[in-house]
Amino acid sequence: MVAAQISARGVHHVRTLAALATIPRHCFLPTTLADAAYDDVPLPVGHGQTISQPYMVALMTAVLAPRRTDRILEIGTGSGYQTAILAHLVRRVYTVERLDELAAGARRRLAALGLGNVDYRIGDGSLGWPEAAPFDAILVTAAAPAIPRPLVEQLAPGGRIAVPVGDLALQELVVGTLGPQGLVTRDAGGCRFVPLIGRHAFRDGF
Repeated sequence: MVAAQISARGVHHVRTLAALATIPRHCFLPTTLADAAYDDVPLPVGHGQTISQPYMVALMTAVLAPRRTDRILEIGTGSGYQTAILAHLVRRVYTVERLDELAAGARRRLAALGLGNVDYRIGDGSLGWPEAAPFDAILVTAAAPAIPRPLVEQLAPGGRIAVPVGDLALQELVVGTLGPQGLVTRDAGGCRFVPLIGRHAFRDGF
């Protein structure tokens, strides 16, 4: 999977590739989908949600260039696969999920893999996790019309953020870095995610 679907398509961040090679994706899927676990496609995980294709997980991780000392906020825990990749790479992950059942399943899977450096919250991801801010990086696994302002406000100086921006028909992965003059963004390619649902998902964006 890593060699043929990720590295071959231009993701070369060494630590990200090592994490993708280490974390077993099949553990985050229903057993009925185990045969497709390492295909480069998104797959359903219940409750209308999906596990992202491996390439997109790798790309979103790599553009944040996570460091071992980082504290990262993830919006959209889902099955916990992206959470596990991040937990393998950084000091601590704070992950927010709006659906109790998904968060509980993710917590069980990460515990079984021995990944204990994760804090979980059930709530509105567009609000972030202000009590734990500032964060070195923020990763959003759902699409919004703009980057929610509360998330940018929770970045540390020099912090990075990756958010799918757009509507259901057309989305772009937007990567931002918080500098002295504010958030500087760039596009990192097209993507397709479920919509971000929350108070700031459709307003007060960057």
